[in-house]
Amino acid sequence: MRLGVLDVGSNTVHLLVVDAHPGACPLPAYSHKAELRLAELLDEGGAISDAGIDRLVDVVQGALQAAEDKGCEDVLPFATSAVREAANADTVLARVEKETGVTLTVLSGEEEARLTFLAARRWFGWSAGKLLVLDIGGGSLEIAYGLDEEPDTAASLPLGAGRLTSAWLPGDPPDPTDVRALRRHVRAQIARIVGDFARLGAPDRTVATSKTFKQLARIAGAPRSVEGVYASRSLTREALEEWVPRLAGMTAQRRGALPGVSAGRAPQLLAGALVAEAAMDLFGVDELDICPWALREGVILRRLDHLPVG
Repeated sequence: MRLGVLDVGSNTVHLLVVDAHPGACPLPAYSHKAELRLAELLDEGGAISDAGIDRLVDVVQGALQAAEDKGCEDVLPFATSAVREAANADTVLARVEKETGVTLTVLSGEEEARLTFLAARRWFGWSAGKLLVLDIGGGSLEIAYGLDEEPDTAASLPLGAGRLTSAWLPGDPPDPTDVRALRRHVRAQIARIVGDFARLGAPDRTVATSKTFKQLARIAGAPRSVEGVYASRSLTREALEEWVPRLAGMTAQRRGALPGVSAGRAPQLLAGALVAEAAMDLFGVDELDICPWALREGVILRRLDHLPVG
């Protein structure tokens, strides 16, 4: 069957179309993205503006049309931190449903972490042992740890690259004082939960998903995307520690010229790098592997698990 998963995230609205059936690897058939940056469309009260809701409705309608054009039997729509934490979330969801017919499922941060963990587990398999999975989104950082398909523990922190850039790094390039303040903030937030994971023992493998980690790995020398999803990609803490001060001294335009970094994500890359560096340091991770699958694939896999086989 052909399924679509519609991800209303903090940075983008992304429709991923896959050909899938229970027991098989979902095969990507089509991808439709629109940069919306909902996290940056909040007013002083934390509500998504009317203009922002109008744009969201338009983008969802476009994604639905694309799903229809590609022959999707069903579309699985969900929203993450930007909608979840908006002061007018109920209004946003009602407008989207009324004008598009789509009922967005709002995932909690822990649900995001658990579904992303499922995707990483299926990608790397049982032989990977105990996994620690890190995911930096536009609005939040998700962390999950475990041996099985369901993690033993999962957490979500408001440390997304887009959110932090808007709130802490107004300059271009950023003021070094602001960078230091953000670094302290990020590390204090992560340090609060490290003990919850440490008491479970060291992971056998640390895995990272998300565009932020993929871009950081690419500028540190990982294979290009054209080399395919099965190319081995990793990121070391040593390489990241070398890149963070370099990114801090660059304008967004210069970051956008780095290999694998898109112009739209370039302004957020420094904040994402500070979160990645802090997580690797505080969790004692020297090297992590990049997983091609993440939350969207986790949503699809969970849906397939509930379909009859045959």
